[in-house]
Amino acid sequence: MKMDRARTTITNIFGRVPLTYTRFSLTPQTDGDSSQVEMKLADEEECGDQPMGDHPVQHLSGKNGCKSLFFKILVVVLLFLIGFLIGYLTYRGRAGCRQLSNGGSEECLMSNGIAEDEEPEPEMPTILYWSSVRAMFVKKIAATSFEAKISAMAFDARDAGSDHEESLAKIVHDDFNSAGLDKVWDDEHYVTLQDSKRENQFILSLGDSVEWIRNPTSYMAYSSAASVTGNLVYGNQGTEKDLKDLGEKMDLKGKVILMRSALIPFSEKVRNAENVEAAGVLIYPEPMDLWFPDGKYSDIEAPFGHAHFGTGDPFTPGFPSFNHTQFPPSISSGLPQIPVQTLSSKDGQGLYNRMQNVGCVGSGQSGCKLKIMLQVNNTNAEKKIYNVFGVIKGLEPDRYVVVGAQRDAAGIGTCKAAVGTSLLMELARMLSEMVKEGYKPRRSIVFASWGAGDYGAVGATEWLEGYLTTLHLKAISYISLDAIIQGSENLQVSTSPLLYNTIVKILKEIPHPVSNGQMSPKFSYGFSMDDGAYPFLAYSGIPSASFRFQKEGRRYAYLDTDDDTFEPFKKLVNVNSMCRTAANITGQLILRLTHDHKLPLDFTKYTEELLRRTMELNKQRIALNNMNLDVKWMNSALGDFNRAVTALNKNFLNSHLENNPFLRSLNDRVMKVEHSMLSPYVSPKESPFRHILYGYGSHTFDALMKHLDLLQEDKSKFNEDLFKNQLALLTWTIQSAANALEGEIWEIDNEF
Repeated sequence: MKMDRARTTITNIFGRVPLTYTRFSLTPQTDGDSSQVEMKLADEEECGDQPMGDHPVQHLSGKNGCKSLFFKILVVVLLFLIGFLIGYLTYRGRAGCRQLSNGGSEECLMSNGIAEDEEPEPEMPTILYWSSVRAMFVKKIAATSFEAKISAMAFDARDAGSDHEESLAKIVHDDFNSAGLDKVWDDEHYVTLQDSKRENQFILSLGDSVEWIRNPTSYMAYSSAASVTGNLVYGNQGTEKDLKDLGEKMDLKGKVILMRSALIPFSEKVRNAENVEAAGVLIYPEPMDLWFPDGKYSDIEAPFGHAHFGTGDPFTPGFPSFNHTQFPPSISSGLPQIPVQTLSSKDGQGLYNRMQNVGCVGSGQSGCKLKIMLQVNNTNAEKKIYNVFGVIKGLEPDRYVVVGAQRDAAGIGTCKAAVGTSLLMELARMLSEMVKEGYKPRRSIVFASWGAGDYGAVGATEWLEGYLTTLHLKAISYISLDAIIQGSENLQVSTSPLLYNTIVKILKEIPHPVSNGQMSPKFSYGFSMDDGAYPFLAYSGIPSASFRFQKEGRRYAYLDTDDDTFEPFKKLVNVNSMCRTAANITGQLILRLTHDHKLPLDFTKYTEELLRRTMELNKQRIALNNMNLDVKWMNSALGDFNRAVTALNKNFLNSHLENNPFLRSLNDRVMKVEHSMLSPYVSPKESPFRHILYGYGSHTFDALMKHLDLLQEDKSKFNEDLFKNQLALLTWTIQSAANALEGEIWEIDNEF
């Protein structure tokens, strides 16, 4: 095709205007035998004065150097023109496919403007260096006011599945449309949630069966509906260590445990209590654990929460609840079998003081006889929820970064949901404007507004369950905006190791919103189960990140209460300043992940993490040798993983930035790193959080080490066969991760 274009062009140039003409003449030979036919170039007549002679060969060669020189020049010029035209037409063939200025579909044009049928080559992006992209975005951040948007979003209660929450979903949908996103769509799920009626929710009676508390202002979703009676004991913050220490002093079976709300999720407190066979749990907020808008302690209403030790709809575990889809009767193993309820700080402290008065706190708890009756009357209901999505399509539309925020809350939920939702909508608008002004992301950006986040990331988890087999091949990363601003001093960053270095680089360029100095964030790998990013990392194997601005690491006092309204939030922080900083961090992370040729995911960090875990295991070498076990196979798998990382780094160093197919194949291998950390040996239904480092279950490194610790703590509980299986399957998971990084099976060269 390209050679045909060259021939056509050459014909157009040379074929219509002859450069020479020919002349035929008949001259008689002197011997009379015949006549000689001579073809003569017309322009030869101008080259010299020598007449034609009787020796044509000599005449032709000596016809002067003009003729020879002319042909040499003509050949050189023609070769140059042919080469130039072939190169030019080749370039036009590649560049002829251009993007319409209005962002519509592509059209392929030849030089004369006529669309050709030939399939176009992939469009090359407009060259915008990172400094230019960052400058465009920072300029938009500076011109954006967030306070009005948040105030407008924090106008009414937004219980999941309610009419108000559905109205908010429509507001987000319309906002995405008005921002000019390439596509906006919803999905709906029918899920089991708490009936939000608060009347006769629970009864708490002390000793003489005199009613003490009735009709609280909150509920604990997914609590068992039951009535229990038992002695009341104090379990501090309800951590595994807290209850282990308490259990060494007394038998906790059948006890009702009072706990403070801080440090770990409510669902984890309940799970820990069930593990020690407690009869029920009461949770209250201790003011000294929290941060108040005016810095002064005050009473706090009973917080909302859920008791499901997991995420998603606990009545369709492992399955997406699309459109009344029916599955065999099934419930999550994370649903509690004991009643649990939250109290206000005043009621919780009242119980604690009463326990102190009768010697039921501290060392005296073993003899505590303060009997309590707890009755929880929770009821569940099927409700329809919506997830709302919008997308900016990139040059590689099937690779995308997802940024999301929960839209619902048990009350007004300003800090919990309105701030994150407002940031989500403003980020969609700003990034869409950048595209209209000339920036084209290399990869797509998906904006997600989740429903039923207050019940354990239900909307997000149902979506992940619906696309479990494909999302890890397409979703590069997830960024959570939930409860991102709870103060203004310290920045807490929870992340996958893959994102650590990129976040560090971004934060170095963003000043602290209060001091204007450099931020000193506190990093942690992995997430707590109540973090909206948890199911993305631990369930789907997608690198994720979430951010929290807090005061000295303490939660905002009114989070998850009816008092989480706009007025106290304005007293907590400078709304515009903090929102600009939060949007700046998340926006630059989104842009980095969608701009660079090479995905900015540092897979070498997993070598460090796996090495650290393996070194912990090596410390137990003696105990392992006693069982005729050795960690050499684990070390070998780690060595293969490290070699695969080194080889992949070399491939990136030796690749050309414009070799898009090759770079894409390398980037796809990088995307496999996180997903390869999910154990393939457990069921997503029975053990949904399959990540071996940051998940939950017997397949994890943490479970392996806890099991091994039993050799020192209580050898009778140690199961040698179970431990051997744990060690073998962990080893093979790491080996599989190494193989995934290697690439094609014929490129795998490990020494396992």
